Amino acid sequence: MPPGVLEEILAGLPVRSDPNLLVGIETADDAGVYRLTDEIALIQTVDFFTPIVNDPYIFGQIAAANALSDVYAMGGRPLTALNIVCYPSKTVSKEVLKAILAGGLDKVHEAGALLVGGHSVDDTELKYGLSVTGVVHPQRVLTNAGAQVGDRLILTKPLGTGIIATAIKGRAASPEAEAQAVAVMVALNREAAECLEGFTVHAVTDVTGFGLLGHALEMAAGSGVELTLSASRVPILAAAREYATMGLVPAGTFANRNFCQKSLRVAGTIDVVTLDLLADAQTNGGLLIAVAGDQAETLLARLHDRGVAAAALIGEVTAVGPGAINLKD
Repeated sequence: MPPGVLEEILAGLPVRSDPNLLVGIETADDAGVYRLTDEIALIQTVDFFTPIVNDPYIFGQIAAANALSDVYAMGGRPLTALNIVCYPSKTVSKEVLKAILAGGLDKVHEAGALLVGGHSVDDTELKYGLSVTGVVHPQRVLTNAGAQVGDRLILTKPLGTGIIATAIKGRAASPEAEAQAVAVMVALNREAAECLEGFTVHAVTDVTGFGLLGHALEMAAGSGVELTLSASRVPILAAAREYATMGLVPAGTFANRNFCQKSLRVAGTIDVVTLDLLADAQTNGGLLIAVAGDQAETLLARLHDRGVAAAALIGEVTAVGPGAINLKD
């Protein structure tokens, strides 16, 4: 769904409040958080979508990793998962569905969680994902709304999977490019999330359908700050730039750019292709982390030591404001 549409639909609905609801639908966060005790809060999230690669097992892995990511973005640990399946039983074989579910199950197990059931419906279009429940200490919940002036911004995965997925659908992607995109999309954000322990992290979000620009803008607006991003520092898959130059850009990218345009200030010689890449809709993208400025280099080193090789410092929180992004070379 395009940025901003769901907010318009939900506006005015009589949502109940509760002092134990720590994170609800009022914000643009990745999941809901409900306090059960002084030591335990419940994280709940759900995500599912249509296939973006041809291999059913890999699709299952990607969809599951994407759903699990929301728990990591809130600072939590996934406990249980439920399958969500829309299955065209008359046109798709049982073997395909079994492979999808096997891929998802393997990712659930890799996350240290348990699959406890699910729900399926007969549909005209194949879709798969998970509803995930996790836990976090109520005082250690991470949201996208706490970034502070002086924080530096770290992105833990390269961009470009949406554009490469478009190239895959158009049979224009090389095997090497597809393999690189798949490696990014199936990788859990577990290692990156675990690296945050002990650091003064003020805000986190995972970069998914709204692209880096869209999710960064949500962080800026929720935190009441302005972010400055350096385009040249953002890690990007090389093949994605090549395919974007060829015009293989998904429609969602243009929607993301349009949504961000009014709050985006561009300086320097940043070209249209770079803007497309920064707005590219990601699937199971990396974490965008706002960490205290004097701790950023140490956190980056820890991420690299733990195998999060693409992690990079891409900007900083530069001012208090209504929510905006300054983009420079």
